[in-house]
Amino acid sequence: MRIAQVAPLAEAVPPKFYGGTERVVSWITEELVRQGHDVTLFASGDSQTSAKLAACHPEGLRLLGYRDHTAGHLAMLHHVHRRAHEFDVIHFHIDLLQYPMFEDLYHKCLTTMHGRLDVPDFMPVYNTFTGMPLVSISDNQRDPMPESSNWLATIHHGLPKQNCPYYPEAKGGYLAFLGRISPEKRPDRAIEMAIRSGTPLKIAAKVDKADQEYWDEKIEPMIHHPLVEYIGEINEEQKKDFLGNALALAFPIDWPEPFGLVMIEAMSAGTPVIAFGNGSVPEVIKDGVSGFIVNSMDEAIEACRKVKDLPRAGVRAHFEGRFTAEVMVRKYVSAYEQLLAGQGNVLKMPAAGAFSPQYGELNGTAHGPIHVAAMPA
Repeated sequence: MRIAQVAPLAEAVPPKFYGGTERVVSWITEELVRQGHDVTLFASGDSQTSAKLAACHPEGLRLLGYRDHTAGHLAMLHHVHRRAHEFDVIHFHIDLLQYPMFEDLYHKCLTTMHGRLDVPDFMPVYNTFTGMPLVSISDNQRDPMPESSNWLATIHHGLPKQNCPYYPEAKGGYLAFLGRISPEKRPDRAIEMAIRSGTPLKIAAKVDKADQEYWDEKIEPMIHHPLVEYIGEINEEQKKDFLGNALALAFPIDWPEPFGLVMIEAMSAGTPVIAFGNGSVPEVIKDGVSGFIVNSMDEAIEACRKVKDLPRAGVRAHFEGRFTAEVMVRKYVSAYEQLLAGQGNVLKMPAAGAFSPQYGELNGTAHGPIHVAAMPA
């Protein structure tokens, strides 16, 4: 199959540091190539891939200091559209701009929704361009979307088995917090969990400019406790030991997390997860097997005491059964095949009742979702 993967230009694929979407795009691309598909990756020129690289900007835009990535993405999408005849499937991993530009090609397109979907600013696009086939990364992620959305499948993320190798023993004995310092990630909860349970905590996280005030006023004053160590942003190689030697990953989120990649990275290492039960958490964590799902600070403290009794081999087995790159890509290939099999039925314009600047108010019927059979747990 000839497949185009269209990545965000914010980071290289894979990213040098933080960049969950670009990391997933890399895993999908490399596994598709491994399985024998002809893949072209549209991404920044500093990306590393075994696919054909279509470089759409010399470097990732975030590290170059670009604040608005719209212009770069519009230029990239123009090139993708001009080359669309070369591909059987065009798989987008950017938010919105492709919806109007690819109306004539919805029969061979799909978009994986990587972020939160409860943003009111985006709803005019979701309500208007309802023909684009969509993939959610958790069932919970879909909740805010219009009923007319053209859901193709829910496909959970997966990562290569070797990325975070299995650690049969947590030599560090600490709680790990990994990702981004922000109010919705609730590092303050992780700190409270550590102090109240008497468990050391290591925080490996970046501070974006948008969250600097939250760091300065809320979190920085809390990290001077002897049980708390702030490390800062770490790279992929450092992440292996950081997660593998942890007693547990603290995932104390306070928002509808669409997926939470760090949860499966920890599970890959055999490290259980203590997570507040928001967003995708109940779909990812098997309570009492790969970690604990909690709904209060008291439950989180109790989980810190119980987590050492969870067999790490069971955590790794849960990961291998559901969240590897091979499992993920097998589902995507199934979705591609079903998309192409229904090519004549996928609308090449917005669905019935939607308003489009090009077509006005439409009559007719919307193409329903294609369901990919669930993999065994």
